[in-house]
Amino acid sequence: MTKIIKCAFCSGTGMDPFDLLSPISHCLVCNNTGQVEVEEPVKKCVFCSGTGKNPLGARVPCIVCGGKGYNHSESNKKCSQCKGTGKSTDGLPCTRCGGMG
Repeated sequence: MTKIIKCAFCSGTGMDPFDLLSPISHCLVCNNTGQVEVEEPVKKCVFCSGTGKNPLGARVPCIVCGGKGYNHSESNKKCSQCKGTGKSTDGLPCTRCGGMG
């Protein structure tokens, strides 16, 4: 079952939050709908803290959640390698859990 949620990358506006191509460019995550689907159960993305934006500073969607701000997760256990942060020591997604924490 899927859940429809507000697109975190564009904050539900449907527009590119960075105006990279033009001020009328559509959001590349939700394609101008302002909403995205995530398979349930959903969990806030720990890698981007639910913002949908790449925490490394690039103006692209989060590489773990794809810009949605949430991931499908059936586990509440913390990763033993990153201790639940989703990040490795270099700031990239943890190699053990894939950035899911």
